[in-house]
Amino acid sequence: MTTPATDRLAIDGGEPVRREFLPYAHQSIDDDDVAAVVAALRSDWLTTGPRVPAFERDLCRFTGARHAVAFSSGTAALHGAAAAAGLGSGDEAITTPMTFVATANAVLYVGAEPRFADVDRGTLLIRPEAVAAAITSRTRAILPVDYAGHPADYHALRSIADDAPGGRLTIIADASHSLGATWRGRAVGTLADMTVLSLHPAKILTTGEGGAVLTDRDDLADRLRRFRNHGIESELAARQDWTYEMVELGYNYRLTDIGAALGSSQMTRLELFLATRRVLAAHYLRRLAGHELLDPPVVASGADPAWHFAYIQLRLDRLRVGRADVYRALRAENIGVNVHYIPVHRHPYYRERSPEISMPVAEGAYERLLTVPLFASMTTADVDDVVAALDKVTRAYRAA
Repeated sequence: MTTPATDRLAIDGGEPVRREFLPYAHQSIDDDDVAAVVAALRSDWLTTGPRVPAFERDLCRFTGARHAVAFSSGTAALHGAAAAAGLGSGDEAITTPMTFVATANAVLYVGAEPRFADVDRGTLLIRPEAVAAAITSRTRAILPVDYAGHPADYHALRSIADDAPGGRLTIIADASHSLGATWRGRAVGTLADMTVLSLHPAKILTTGEGGAVLTDRDDLADRLRRFRNHGIESELAARQDWTYEMVELGYNYRLTDIGAALGSSQMTRLELFLATRRVLAAHYLRRLAGHELLDPPVVASGADPAWHFAYIQLRLDRLRVGRADVYRALRAENIGVNVHYIPVHRHPYYRERSPEISMPVAEGAYERLLTVPLFASMTTADVDDVVAALDKVTRAYRAA
């Protein structure tokens, strides 16, 4: 079709919807955050000091979890959770293909094998029925991912885990996107045996780089603390003299006091961050409802997502171009769209390991997905710009 001159795409020489680029994610740092980090830098402790346990207590108060164990990254936290669960050679863990590679990689780090279960077409969350079908005598854990901040169906997954033929399975929630979300009134952090958080700058709350594992079990918390600290039995602050004992193989996965100071400062605004994200997400859902050329996110009954990011799925059968052309056109309109995620099993490393794997729902969704901007310092006017760009580009590329 011929596009009116006023609607000429920026990629074709027209005026972009926005003058300034709007990224898909951005950290929210204020003067209090800066002051907290400066105070840590001027203190006696840059690492292994009092700010890390203080931040862990903040996480426990917010989520209701009994223990929080901070790590240097979300990936390190996933590795720690896989090790604390006792996964090892000969074991399997079931996870979703619709995630960042770190989720599956953590299973490989401990010598176990990740097995994939396909996702729901609407929410893009792992399907409990697919999990149940993937269980074998070697399955020891389930690793659901709270995609885009929407909690998985932990009630159904718990029933599957408890009734597994080989005995109760450990549930490790990859909640990198969902700090502050709830499922049927229960907070993320209390829904699984272990809940893994990412505190990367793109996430809801940041420590710069960082992660954490939440759990109600004392034994798991003890294993996690040893694992992040070279396998040493005692924390530095608890020692009475110079002696310490390494009792197992561990890693240096400690979060610094500098990062913890930033995290505790951010915690004071976490409710505001979440409220803002929910307002923005609701505005997206209102504006995109009934759209002819794309599908907005689906929210399951009983879920209150944290909205780490928002996304749309293109109706490619109604467009004359593929996702890559829409992506480039939106970036030219100064809308920082992204794609989350390339399904894990389609990466070359995983294809070489298991070339026969087919996850048709995840693969089909991937071809249609675009992540759209959503972060706490955005406004509803920014959302309107994104929707205007989506309308402009999809109309221009509508199939005849």
